[in-house]
Amino acid sequence: MERKLFTALQGEYAERLNDTLSKQGFRRSQNVLYRPSCAECSACLSARIRVDDFEMSRSQKRTAKRNDRLSREATSPWATEEQYSLFRRYLDSRHADGGMADMDIFEFAAMIEETPVRSRVIEYAATEDDGTRSLAAVCLTDVLDDGLSMVYSFFDPDLAASSLGTYVILDHVDIAREAGLPYVYLGYWVPGSPKMGYKANFAALEVYYKGEWQELNDPSEFSADVHPLSTDPIAEQVARINLPDTRPTHR
Repeated sequence: MERKLFTALQGEYAERLNDTLSKQGFRRSQNVLYRPSCAECSACLSARIRVDDFEMSRSQKRTAKRNDRLSREATSPWATEEQYSLFRRYLDSRHADGGMADMDIFEFAAMIEETPVRSRVIEYAATEDDGTRSLAAVCLTDVLDDGLSMVYSFFDPDLAASSLGTYVILDHVDIAREAGLPYVYLGYWVPGSPKMGYKANFAALEVYYKGEWQELNDPSEFSADVHPLSTDPIAEQVARINLPDTRPTHR
């Protein structure tokens, strides 16, 4: 049974809490921060790229070149009908049986717009010969104090051969590098999962494992642990979480 540790993300300390807990493997969904805490499984590992040490592979260089016609536009977190249309096509093609499959336009708008932290919607589009703009990919991204957190991304399923999912990650590395931010947070990586396997293809990748960030040199070194004792009791997990100092500053 799936189980999560979670906390509300609201008030004047929301950004500080998001920054602090993201460093401890938490992820944001609207105004909630969560981390998997299944009773008999510790397979989901938060992953991030160290920007300064990242170098593209030959395959990734080809992906970047293949998509160099796309333009990037970063906007405030505001949902549009064009985004939702692309989102629906993506889900129907890639995740028709997933938990988000029935999401309507109002729920989509809530996912994009209900954010108590500094977020951006980053769109990637191509300009056709007749001057029209064709949306190819979208990523909802949080700006943390130490990096960019890719909350959710989706792309045109008809352009699967362009490896847009990989391209969006590569471009976020470029954005982080330009902004002087040391990390790009990719969400969760699950050892042995075909859908998550692509994340292990990125150099300078770290995973949050047993309470600390560790280099992912060889994915086979990490296993999807499903032993009944693989996860510590909730009380112990909570006790080890470091929270930001929210005491007022006196001048």
